[in-house]
Amino acid sequence: MIKYPLLWTLSIVALLTFSSWGFFAHKKINHYAVFALPAKLAKFYKPNIDLITEKAVDPDKRCFIDSAEGPRHFIDVEDYREDRQIDSIPIHWSQAKEKFQERQLLKNGIVPWQIHFTYLKLVKAFHSKDYDKIIKHSADLGHYIADAHVPLHTTKNYNGQLTGQIGIHAFWESRLPEMFADSYNLLVGKAIFIEDPLSEAWNIVRESNLLVDSVLHMESLLNKQFKASQKNSFIERNNQLLWTYSDDYAKAYHQALNGMVERRMRRTILRVASYWYSAWIESGQPELSTTIKFENKADSIIIKDKKPIGREEWM
Repeated sequence: MIKYPLLWTLSIVALLTFSSWGFFAHKKINHYAVFALPAKLAKFYKPNIDLITEKAVDPDKRCFIDSAEGPRHFIDVEDYREDRQIDSIPIHWSQAKEKFQERQLLKNGIVPWQIHFTYLKLVKAFHSKDYDKIIKHSADLGHYIADAHVPLHTTKNYNGQLTGQIGIHAFWESRLPEMFADSYNLLVGKAIFIEDPLSEAWNIVRESNLLVDSVLHMESLLNKQFKASQKNSFIERNNQLLWTYSDDYAKAYHQALNGMVERRMRRTILRVASYWYSAWIESGQPELSTTIKFENKADSIIIKDKKPIGREEWM
């Protein structure tokens, strides 16, 4: 019998995710985005699909060594406007800095701006045919776009800590995809050109924030239907027996969400591919090598027994 089940719960959540979709889902997203690219661009990305897939989690790893990294993954909309009126937040970084102190921006999160910053870096990398940076910025851009699609990345109640639902962050974005992604249709069609990448980033945040109440409310209702002994159970992970949400509870929550996680993953994949495609178009559609296969590895940051700098999404 476990004497401290809360500690076990926190442990498994820490293993499942650092600050976003979780390693599993981030890799899935970047991987499937490659298949949504037009042929001229896919012929560069496909030979490097394994690397772009692995590097999808580099931004999360950097949270353990770089204090500037954390704010790039979220935006606490209520800390800009209590009424959650996103349209009142200046979308341009320069205007936002005029309205808010930069220190406040970094405290409240900057993910829509970070998407745009990284997009511009990718445009520049394409233009100069800097293949290492094309891969790096493509992988990073995929990560930030994915984070913005997670509802709980757009609220200060990011882990249910304000509503007695601690642990819901990793539950929604990591446990559910790991359990059910094999049944999802992640082939999303072909990438499209994005006319205004910055405005599109804010569209993503707006969509995600509209789902926050449903994410929290559905779990709250479900919690009342399950006995405490039914809500949690042991699972085996990396040859360890860990205490977390039970399979039955996860299945019930997934059903209550009525396809929300799959829909957000599909929209993420299409948008990641579309941002990559748009950056290539904006850079002048350079002819890229189809024979170079890069072997540089994902960020080799040792994260075992370390804590991320800044807020911990599972705490």
